[in-house]
Amino acid sequence: MALFSLGYFEIFLAIICFFYLRNLRSFKRLAWKLPILGTFPYLIMNIHRIHDKCAEVLEKTRGTYHLKGPSFANMDILGTVDPANVHYIMSSNFVNFPKGPEFKKIFEVLGDGIFNSDLDLWKCQRKLARALLNHQSFHKFLQGLMVDLQDVFQRLTFDTTCKFVTGYDPGCLSIDFPGVPFSKAMDEVEEAIFMRHILPEIVLKLERWLGIGQEKKLSKSWKILDEVICKYISVKQEELKKGTKSTNDEEGFDLLTSYINLGDNEITTGLKRDDKFLRDTIINFMIAGRDTTSSALTWFIWLVSTHPTVLNKIREELKSVIQVNEEAENFRLFKVDELKNLVYIHAALCESMRLYPPVPFQHKFPLQPDTLPSGHRVHPKIKVIFSLYAMGRMKFIWGKDSWEFKPERWISERGTIKHEPSYKFLAFNAGPRTCLGKEVAFTQMKAVAAAMIHNYNVEMVEGHPVVPNLSVILYMKHGLKVRVSKRWA
Repeated sequence: MALFSLGYFEIFLAIICFFYLRNLRSFKRLAWKLPILGTFPYLIMNIHRIHDKCAEVLEKTRGTYHLKGPSFANMDILGTVDPANVHYIMSSNFVNFPKGPEFKKIFEVLGDGIFNSDLDLWKCQRKLARALLNHQSFHKFLQGLMVDLQDVFQRLTFDTTCKFVTGYDPGCLSIDFPGVPFSKAMDEVEEAIFMRHILPEIVLKLERWLGIGQEKKLSKSWKILDEVICKYISVKQEELKKGTKSTNDEEGFDLLTSYINLGDNEITTGLKRDDKFLRDTIINFMIAGRDTTSSALTWFIWLVSTHPTVLNKIREELKSVIQVNEEAENFRLFKVDELKNLVYIHAALCESMRLYPPVPFQHKFPLQPDTLPSGHRVHPKIKVIFSLYAMGRMKFIWGKDSWEFKPERWISERGTIKHEPSYKFLAFNAGPRTCLGKEVAFTQMKAVAAAMIHNYNVEMVEGHPVVPNLSVILYMKHGLKVRVSKRWA
């Protein structure tokens, strides 16, 4: 039955495309565009350095480029980093550019969570998330966060996010660094979602039908995520039912408990608050809290460690908050209140995310035909992609030194943080969908970065390659191999 539902013609085309892609590296002199296949071969040839290639192409085309995929694959893409276009799509004409059904199909593992939802459902979920993130208990939880520096950032952010979202500590920071199936499954899901942006639908259908490739990984990983989350939900519901966990327990505050105990009010009207709603909410918060923060911290530490002048300026700034009667050359963790007004470390984090945004691209589909400020026409079947990675490197946006790591570009003449409009610096999204957890993310990143930089020397392992992985989250493909030594006895 699966064979007939897929269609012989699509299978035939998918097989051709599959073998074509396998042998593509041998065609070194391929033209920019080919009949039938369009610019798709050029895209696949450069997939190993797709982010840098996008930056090169968009610089040459002054920020906007129309990419046509195979004529049989319905791949019509407009790539843009033009700030005027971004502002138009994300803010001034936001209603015509929702996530849309195509986005939901690509990110189907996220269900009906806040990242996938549109219109009234999105508004309702956003109001609810904002209310819970502003809850007094949440801020008390954040203040009590202690940073274990003998870890890797992904384990740290996974543990803290899981504890905050579900109330459970998965123990990634245990001394033996145990394997965590849930975390590994999230990584594989994100890699598969990236390939859904690149490969034609017929190739993805073939992978699903044959049970091969990234779609096979996605299916297995999806099952692991659902099993773990369903267990979290059922155990939490049982705890609350038996009264073993107080709903007013500020010490054990978590979002899952808060969502289970939601009452009927104007914010929750229209929400179907069943187990699927809880599952979708958890996975959306887990991805938001774990992946983006750990990615940003990894690139930040690499950049700072390879730029000694920046490193020394951050250390001097951190010393400035240490009390006169306190020994500066001692192991120390910094409190949230001590870090919130520091300028240079904030500027360095912004500069790091400009060059290496945790989410390197995003896309939209117009509901109605429209014309962008750049003059490019769009229609409901065209995918509009923003490359945040390329945007941070555009000379016409950031100047001739756009590829350089310079925190000073974020500091005004008065010595304060210079505000850059969100449609120019898109790391925390823009318009009505601006990230609700922006301040939370900065707080966590500053706490970890400050403790690491003040207390340790980090030396890069010579010859270790540092390149982005092919994923919807900008991780390093080979990790970040370093030698760490204490600064203080």
